[in-house]
Amino acid sequence: MKIDLTPSVKFEDRHNGPSTNDVSEMLSKIGAASIDELIDQTIPKAIQLDQPLNLPEAKSEAAFLKDFRKMAAKNKIYKSFIGLGYYDTITPGVILRNVLENPGWYTAYTPYQAEIAQGRLEALVNFQTMVMDLTGMELANASLLDEGTAAAEAMNMLFATRPRDKKKATKFFVDEKVFIQTKEILKTRALPIGVTLEEGPLDELNLEDPELYGVLLQYPNADGEAIDYKALVEKAKENKVTTAFSADLLALTLLTPPGEMGADVVVGTTQRFGVPMGFGGPHAAYFATKDAYKRQVPGRIIGISVDKDGNKAYRMALQTREQHIKRERATSNICTAQVLLAVMAGMYAVYHGPKGLKDIALKIHGLTKLTAQGLAKLGFEQENKNYFDTLKIKVDDVKQSKIKAFALSHEMNFRYEPGYVYLAFDEAKTVEDVQEIIEVFARTTHSSADVVDLASMVDGLTFEVAEGLKRTSDYMDHMIFNAFHSEHEMLRYIKRLENRDLSLVHSMISLGSCTMKLNATAEMIPVTWPEFGQLHPFVPQDQAAGYYALFQDLRNWLSEITGFAETSLQPNSGAQGEFAGLMVIRAYHESRGESHRNIALIPSSAHGTNPASAVMAGMKVVIVKCDDKGNIDLADLKEKAEKHQENLSSFLVTYPSTHGVFEEAIREMCQIVHENGGQVYMDGANMNAQVGLTSPGVIGADVCHLNLHKTFCIPHGGGGPGMGPICVAKHLEEFLPSSPLVKTGGQQPISAISAAPFGSASILPISYAYIAMMGREGLKHATQTAILNANYIKARLGEFFPTLYTGAQGRAAHEMIVDFREFKAVGVEVEDIAKRLIDYGFHSPTVSFPVAGTMMIEPTESESKAELDRFCDALISIRGEIREIEEGKADAENNVLKNAPHTAGMVMSDAWDLPYSREKAVYPLEYVKNSKFWPTVRRIDSAYGDRNLVCSCIPTEDYEEASV
Repeated sequence: MKIDLTPSVKFEDRHNGPSTNDVSEMLSKIGAASIDELIDQTIPKAIQLDQPLNLPEAKSEAAFLKDFRKMAAKNKIYKSFIGLGYYDTITPGVILRNVLENPGWYTAYTPYQAEIAQGRLEALVNFQTMVMDLTGMELANASLLDEGTAAAEAMNMLFATRPRDKKKATKFFVDEKVFIQTKEILKTRALPIGVTLEEGPLDELNLEDPELYGVLLQYPNADGEAIDYKALVEKAKENKVTTAFSADLLALTLLTPPGEMGADVVVGTTQRFGVPMGFGGPHAAYFATKDAYKRQVPGRIIGISVDKDGNKAYRMALQTREQHIKRERATSNICTAQVLLAVMAGMYAVYHGPKGLKDIALKIHGLTKLTAQGLAKLGFEQENKNYFDTLKIKVDDVKQSKIKAFALSHEMNFRYEPGYVYLAFDEAKTVEDVQEIIEVFARTTHSSADVVDLASMVDGLTFEVAEGLKRTSDYMDHMIFNAFHSEHEMLRYIKRLENRDLSLVHSMISLGSCTMKLNATAEMIPVTWPEFGQLHPFVPQDQAAGYYALFQDLRNWLSEITGFAETSLQPNSGAQGEFAGLMVIRAYHESRGESHRNIALIPSSAHGTNPASAVMAGMKVVIVKCDDKGNIDLADLKEKAEKHQENLSSFLVTYPSTHGVFEEAIREMCQIVHENGGQVYMDGANMNAQVGLTSPGVIGADVCHLNLHKTFCIPHGGGGPGMGPICVAKHLEEFLPSSPLVKTGGQQPISAISAAPFGSASILPISYAYIAMMGREGLKHATQTAILNANYIKARLGEFFPTLYTGAQGRAAHEMIVDFREFKAVGVEVEDIAKRLIDYGFHSPTVSFPVAGTMMIEPTESESKAELDRFCDALISIRGEIREIEEGKADAENNVLKNAPHTAGMVMSDAWDLPYSREKAVYPLEYVKNSKFWPTVRRIDSAYGDRNLVCSCIPTEDYEEASV
């Protein structure tokens, strides 16, 4: 037998689900002779690539990880004292291993099907409760993207909710001591919506200015000083001016919370709650406010409702705020959260409890104070009077230069501004680090560090701040924060919640437009390497050489895949990418003296974030109709493009369409828009059907965003994190976004989109790994397989359910819309089918988007034929259950669909009075018996939860009952 010493298994064979035999059987069912024939019947020939992608050859998993270790090693892990909202932290091992590194947590989807998301929903309620308690506010959401964008959302919300006699006020005052990256994002977001930013020292703030509607304060501020803003807030209220605080959440264990000062909104980051710096992200921002603003809060709120039996259950509250409903009336395009990171931060609070958090905060403050006292003995002047973790040390230029050189020789990074050195401490620092700092400063004065006896100073450390700044109120007194402080108990709590959620570890999640594909272990492993996790986003570039090499390769690869000239990695969500792309288009028009171009043409089938993003970018939305076949109405597009020719800014198009079709006229659409002076923005949500076969550049678009958390394998994390880089044609390259502290972007860049220069950098290795291990041929095969899998499902379900739209030759793209509206005649709604699928062990596909009463199904390339068959068998079985209702064999109201999902508690109850068997309820097909997923609650009453909004932990006395 001949021995082959080359790797026998390609990574693509692990990533793509169907085997060679499966492919043959599936093609036979579909009625296509080959994959190539299927693709030619699906994608218009005119837009197919005529040559392979110029990408590296595929690497094996072992070879990739070995090479990637070398790249990671180019990053230098110095001790960071930079601060500015990013701090080293200690992630408890039980959270690192069992949440961040656990596919049971990171492969779940956004909790739209609340009955099978009770674990993560509880974890998010813990997060909200923690935020509300620490900030002293009445309401908190389930997280936002980062501190800077959260502050921008506060500015927007307060602008949209101005009182009647302030409706003409457009000024928003930003204290000059707000973090610089936050100020930069505020500039980006204020400009297009008509807000006038005023930045300056607080002594120049005129609260009596009738044009002023709001103020943003940093607490403690960028210098590290904690200021009592109570009098300022009171005066602001007298003048009907609202106040927003950007606050350090850990500091609020010691300092008076902004809510007790009268704040209207409090935002910030929970990064230092056990979430690594990761060169800037991902981290969970928080947004807390008053109950009066509950219907204007951006993002998502998790609330408590009841299920069909009256048991308490969690679900997303006030879903009318979702952007796919508000569309062009939305004041925000936020459609996701940072769920995985919010879960981590909430678990960190559960594990440490209120006392543990305070102890950590006191330790940080103690190290800061010890350093201040030591530096004073060396003759250095420290200017902050009331501080938590940051010192502001006055130095001349010569001393600053020496300090910087000596600090780098000790592998420490300080923050430097003219005349000052700043030191910010965190949980990971020690007395030994203080000693090193003393040695660095002593060397600049030619003194001996021996003059500072730290050991003798440690015992005398106390927390002292000015009257009014010290926190006196209790927080986090709920049982959940005071029960699981041993690792064993914490482990069991995490596992208990995990077991309530259905994720990709259980079964396929075929959500159309959301691409829930494999997140391979080899892709995920590097995420928690310290070389990627422990870098501050503002370190000198030479300390992040590994990251910069990764960025360069990834930008080149993504540009090649999309057919464009350059890529920005900054946007840290798909919606952020949409906004960034539109702002780049806006800047392009302005550079040509055409700033009046503000009309955005958007198809009626578009994602809801498209019109919301356009409004945020200062554009007016004009809807373009779709025809009866689901295609964009070409005549209507032409008519509206010509009508608005003088002011046409852009055309936002998803391709293949949201209806799951490669529209034949896409190039003609792009040409119409270009002829009328507009630019074509392509929503990259469906790039999963393009990679290696066609591209936005070939089609004729000018800019697109990419959902790395979809097409390029970053997991959904239960509702975040994501990444939304934008790729642009050559003429738009110079407008790519900048960053205030690290050079990024083009020659005429728009201002920052996200707080960190490269967005959520620490998850970029996932997409890098995917492309590197798939290679150019593997990526193409993945796209072909995605289209194969979708058309196989279409073929299998075709005898039982109609597919609403298909291409010119009857093919679906990578997804399809299956129509269930006919069943309304017998009282069966699409929601009933979605809930019944839970009994079969599946998460429902996308429900009622973009067409009410339908499901959008997208299987992705990662699912095997066996899994596709199980899913199809489930839907076909459900069709049989509907037929029983049609034929009168089952009651129209009391049947398996209306009562779904069925819980273990129902089946175990002595009182079974339903007109069908227990087995029919919970084991409808034989395969279900082998691996039954049990929902922990029955169908949830959403309306009850909205009428009785509660978004903090349920009362302790109800907890045991709710946990059963």
